[in-house]
Amino acid sequence: MVGALAGYHQFKVPPVLPILLRSYGIDETFGASYMSIYAVVGLLLSGAIGAWQRDRGIAPYLFAGFGFLAAGNALGLAAPNIPALFLASRGCEAIGFSILAINCPLLCARHASASHRMIAVAIGATWIPVGQLFANLLGIVVLADENWQALWWGGLGASLAFAALTWALMRAGLVDLSAPRAPGGAGAAAADRHLMRTVWLVAVLFCLWSIQMIAYLTWLPEVLVSVFALTPDRAALAYTIPVVTVLVFNLVGGALLRRGVPVAPLLAASLALQLAVWLALPYTGSDWTGIASLVVFGIGAGVSPTCLFAMPSLLFGANPPSGAFAALMTGRNLGVLAGPLLLSAAFALTGDWNVASPMFAVSTGLAVAGAIALHRLMRRPA
Repeated sequence: MVGALAGYHQFKVPPVLPILLRSYGIDETFGASYMSIYAVVGLLLSGAIGAWQRDRGIAPYLFAGFGFLAAGNALGLAAPNIPALFLASRGCEAIGFSILAINCPLLCARHASASHRMIAVAIGATWIPVGQLFANLLGIVVLADENWQALWWGGLGASLAFAALTWALMRAGLVDLSAPRAPGGAGAAAADRHLMRTVWLVAVLFCLWSIQMIAYLTWLPEVLVSVFALTPDRAALAYTIPVVTVLVFNLVGGALLRRGVPVAPLLAASLALQLAVWLALPYTGSDWTGIASLVVFGIGAGVSPTCLFAMPSLLFGANPPSGAFAALMTGRNLGVLAGPLLLSAAFALTGDWNVASPMFAVSTGLAVAGAIALHRLMRRPA
């Protein structure tokens, strides 16, 4: 749920973005920065967070993360009509997000037994769709009256509540927030360095996947409003279809990995489903083809992050280092930065949202090829 809190904060913007664009005179490119600022901050901080936690433990940074999230919500509520300050509020939230995003999969891997580790990883991988789902459900209720501030008040209250809950669990000894254990001896350290090279390849795949995934999730509500003439609340309802599908198939992916399905071929297959959606985009409308597109994309986009987040646990076992998850988040953050901005810039040049089809077919196709290369790499002896 710590991860879901982070996901809620990042993805509370897409449902309200049509309102923000029209209420405060913001263009699409600046609106995209409300998502991409999370990537900029993550790129600057993810590696450092992993290193700091290795030496000092998780607890102080986790509580700092809750504090930054709360402060960002408060600033956003205070200055929604000043775009620069609203962007700064999103940057403040992004610091808290970066901390929670690294620690969500790390804590899932640390507290699970060997037999349940893949299920724990799959549950951890639901952090984005669960957070999105809470944001969408609240949006469906409040956006009919364009009351977007309710999502920020919800974020502020949830951040403070999670800080209190974490403190209570820590005092009761129910959660381990100590520093990760160091590898034993020079041989183990050398093996870890070898495994980290594989992790960095996975980080590249995370980047390629995130480019199209985050662009899709950022701009889908705006496309539903501006192209298909849905109201913001109905767009939020339609947006829930791929989110729920992603959530379900996060867990399906974990079940498949637990049953011994090889991770890289499963990743390649899930990416191929998303590639098919991008190739079919120009032929997709508001009829059954649109619903099928949302569902197929959600299936692929659900399995992919489970495979990606599972890699540190598959490589390192019960004690993956913070640096492994920091590397994955660095790749993800590059994709988060590039995807929404690329699509908004391409739309500004062409005036056609279908420009996403060739752009993201290329990035997703490269990710499929990379997953095949990962399979070959993992079959080689160290």
